[in-house]
Amino acid sequence: MTSLLTTDPAVLVLEDGSRHTGRAYGARGTTLGEVVFATGMTGYQETLTDPSYAGQIVLQTAPHIGNTGMNAEDRESRRIWVSGYVVRDPSRVVSNWRSEESLDQSLAADGIVGISGIDTRAVTRRIRSAGSMRGGVFSGETAALDAEEQLRIVREAPEMSGRNLSASVSVEDVEVTRAQGERVGNLAVLDLGVKQSTIVNLAARGFDVHVFPQSATVAQIMAIEPVAAFYSNGPGDPAASDAHVELLRGILDARVPFFGICFGNQLLGRALGFGTYKLPFGHRGINQPVLDKATGRVEITSQNHGFAVDAPVEGTVDSPHGYGRVEVSHVGLNDNVVEGLRALDIPAFSVQYHPEAAAGPHDANYLFDRFRDMVLDTLSARSNDSQEGGL
Repeated sequence: MTSLLTTDPAVLVLEDGSRHTGRAYGARGTTLGEVVFATGMTGYQETLTDPSYAGQIVLQTAPHIGNTGMNAEDRESRRIWVSGYVVRDPSRVVSNWRSEESLDQSLAADGIVGISGIDTRAVTRRIRSAGSMRGGVFSGETAALDAEEQLRIVREAPEMSGRNLSASVSVEDVEVTRAQGERVGNLAVLDLGVKQSTIVNLAARGFDVHVFPQSATVAQIMAIEPVAAFYSNGPGDPAASDAHVELLRGILDARVPFFGICFGNQLLGRALGFGTYKLPFGHRGINQPVLDKATGRVEITSQNHGFAVDAPVEGTVDSPHGYGRVEVSHVGLNDNVVEGLRALDIPAFSVQYHPEAAAGPHDANYLFDRFRDMVLDTLSARSNDSQEGGL
């Protein structure tokens, strides 16, 4: 299969005024978003179809992208979600027997405006120095716009801080995936941008996975008599998701066991009473080292987040919202950022990374087993209490 690469001009414009001229890649037109870099050398299809990247123009630090094409089986959701795509050297030929179309064909089909042939290392260094910033990719007719007009368009685009993007990526109706193997019970998943691999992993642990729209209420969730609840990854600023925080507090108040990942970790932090803040350039890629403080084990993890929980890394603290003792369970080794929370007096924990590892290392997959064990322990304890209460 050959590629449809052309020499049509395109330009990447950052809000600081810097410009990078290259070739159009994917769809033609204008796209705006927060420019971020992802460090994975493989797994570009999983990155592109991860709803967490909505609103972002993703730059791949690996120079050669597109070699293995795209296929329907490896998609993590129903479409490509990135706002734009930036690569240095796209493959001109697809060389994998599983490929169904080239990457640039897939980008064009989903209307994703991209750019290739620029110095991605230079852009990455600028973002690492100045922090993530708004940007725009201009191709087709808009590539010829005046430079000042392009910069004006970029600077008028919304910033990621303060944005709630959950409604744009969530399902509209409840979707159910039945349990595999020995059934544990109904699991309520709030879809803030959930990946298909996460659903598969949860179903494999014996849960009937009920994926709820992000607008779900406590009453709707409790109506399925859930044995547990789960908050997924997703895009946006956790400080703009107060409704999801209040929903989670209702779940915690009902003592329903809870597990959250990525955006779900940030929302658990806010539900417990901690703040969140924006990182300079975030963590994105499949090679992020994290320390599990309980075991001393270092995990290489898959991550995509631009915000983090503001909680004490050392020691045990009381939840400001009255949920008992809380500790930071995992810490990022690159910058000491909070990578996990564990509540000691209620059945709840979360991590800032993606244990489904699509695509990426499987070091953290055990967390799905830990979640299942917590749910079973909680159910067993409640059964014992009920029996003792009836004596």
